[in-house]
Amino acid sequence: MPTTPPIVLHPGWQNSGPEHWQSHWQASQPGSSRVPQTDWDHPDLDDWIQTLDKHLAQQAQPALLACHSLGCLTLLHWLAHYPQHHHRIAGALLVAPADVERDNAPAEIQGFAPIPRQRLPFPSIVVASDNDPYCQLARSQQLAQHWGSGFYLLTGAGHINAQSGLAHWPKGLALLQGLANQQSVLG
Repeated sequence: MPTTPPIVLHPGWQNSGPEHWQSHWQASQPGSSRVPQTDWDHPDLDDWIQTLDKHLAQQAQPALLACHSLGCLTLLHWLAHYPQHHHRIAGALLVAPADVERDNAPAEIQGFAPIPRQRLPFPSIVVASDNDPYCQLARSQQLAQHWGSGFYLLTGAGHINAQSGLAHWPKGLALLQGLANQQSVLG
């Protein structure tokens, strides 16, 4: 009997605080874990990729990733560096990917440009908001298309973070868990 894949959470720049949906999921989902980046405020692409790789290697089976903002781009860069490790991922929920290529991107995150545009070899869904100040809706849709991801729109949810008021965000968790079913059909 197949077991449920572990949930791995990868926050973005400055981590996810206690009211963020990622923190709620970590507290409520047995066996879930957060990628332990050493410096959330001054992200270094190479460090973040290495930390993600080590964390995924520690999982007993392919994981479901729930990435937010810069965490989404970390996953894409990780895959570009370690394409042979794609089997470590059962599926990925890419929530509010950060547009690090935009003109007003903060200096702290510009090192994550350019945004990788390869097709993902595992099931994925991009979740975007129509009023995200860090990635315009058309850009999120374009990235989803490049990545071969499904697309889910939240209306008026901003950057889909703690300020969005999603709390436990059961619909997001259902989207993530649905990716495991897609993997079993594909694999």
